[in-house]
Amino acid sequence: MTGTETQHSIRRDAALVLALCVAALGACAMRGPASAPAPVRPGISVLLTDSIHLIRGKRVGLITNQTGVDEHGESDIERLRSADARAAGAQLVRLFSPEHGIRGTEDREQLASGIDERSGLFIQSLYANGTIGPPDSTLRDLDVLLVDLQDIGTRTWTYVGAMLYAMKAAARRGIPIVVLDRPNPLSGLHPDGPILDSALANPNEPTPSRPGRAYALYPTPLRHALTMGELARYFDAELKVGADLHVVPAAGWRRAMWFDQTGLPWVRPSPNLPTLASATVYPALVPFEGSNLSVGRGTTDAFQAFGAPWLPADAVAAALNGRDLPGVRFERHDLAPRAAGDGKYSGQTIPGIRLVVTDRDRFSAGRTAAAILWAVHRAAPDSLIVRGAVFDERFGRPAMREALQRGEDPDRVVAGDSAAVAAWWRSVARYTIYR
Repeated sequence: MTGTETQHSIRRDAALVLALCVAALGACAMRGPASAPAPVRPGISVLLTDSIHLIRGKRVGLITNQTGVDEHGESDIERLRSADARAAGAQLVRLFSPEHGIRGTEDREQLASGIDERSGLFIQSLYANGTIGPPDSTLRDLDVLLVDLQDIGTRTWTYVGAMLYAMKAAARRGIPIVVLDRPNPLSGLHPDGPILDSALANPNEPTPSRPGRAYALYPTPLRHALTMGELARYFDAELKVGADLHVVPAAGWRRAMWFDQTGLPWVRPSPNLPTLASATVYPALVPFEGSNLSVGRGTTDAFQAFGAPWLPADAVAAALNGRDLPGVRFERHDLAPRAAGDGKYSGQTIPGIRLVVTDRDRFSAGRTAAAILWAVHRAAPDSLIVRGAVFDERFGRPAMREALQRGEDPDRVVAGDSAAVAAWWRSVARYTIYR
């Protein structure tokens, strides 16, 4: 497909999206108060009802995992092998799985390819010592590649990298790629910095000589407020991927909706994000994977609390509460990691602090992460170890980390990126789908 034809295809998709969104908004208005859970249909359901032409008569590959389900909890794999798909002549021939595997239970590297016991289909793993794209050899007998993965609204999420690498592979092979969209579980209204330093960003596919950075692809905010489909449109244009890209929207979703307002079943997107509460706090704590603080892996509080044997938890909690951060308070909450995936303090009971989100629309992951680093470094400068590169690739700004470790005011440090976040949000408006 030529560049002009690709643009025409994207315009047609945008028109379809607009019509679906208008219809969904009207339906929501008729159903009653805005506070009632509003039914949302994810992209897989829209594909099989309103957009079946995208797979009609085609051999289909599917990048998915346990999060690829419809509004009733039925998996994409089963939906694409159903009577409706068969009647359209669509044939699901191959599966591809990202980090954590096709069922989302693995918390390790070097995931092997193999046969899916439930469907009998071959699964091509896209996770070795990091995220990779589909090998060209696995696309040769496909007519179309589908992507259905649940993003969690945070820049560091590797499923987005799997999608971007797949877009590039599909463009090389000249086959269409269809993103089956899902809601951003953290809503779509509040981008939150820091923005990733361009010197740390790497959108290129991994090679034997240069690892990829599926968790640090492009200079976007820590919390980006976009959906997977919107990110696909953004990357296709900004990185000039040239994919024959189609986005099938999530019907009925509005930007102000959090996941628990969609009526969709929550399926944990990784072993360490069991709840929406964990996903909400995740962007504030994920930078500390690059430190000797536990972020709760191996506990039921994964990514809702942090701790360490040397942490003066009461003093740090008091310092953080004294900052009166919006939408969050801090409580003493000791941790007892067991078989922690990061190996931190397994088998020990350690002093910890739990983040309790009191107003999720006001909660700022960036300000909170900055305040935690500032408070812990201030209270235990000789005990805290921060691995700069790992922390920076997740937090986003090396200069900000350095300022916080010098003791500079965290609110002032993060505020230095506010104008850049606002400018970025204006620049991506052309790629958004939902109101």
